[in-house]
Amino acid sequence: MNADFVRSLVRAEPFVPFRIFMSNGDSFVVKHPENAIVAKTRMIVYYPETDNMAFLSLLHINDIEIGEAAEVHA
Repeated sequence: MNADFVRSLVRAEPFVPFRIFMSNGDSFVVKHPENAIVAKTRMIVYYPETDNMAFLSLLHINDIEIGEAAEVHA
């Protein structure tokens, strides 16, 4: 996945939550723009309610679901 595209989702105003689907079948929801950091080839998704972090390779992102459907599957 292109870092600029993912970064544009994180910086969107108004922000819309989205779910990231990985090549291994895992998925991660970004509920707030402050919970994601996008670098050149990787990103970090932080979950403040559990203090957990997911370190993702942008190469392994298969799909991104944007909007209400992303939160329904959470």
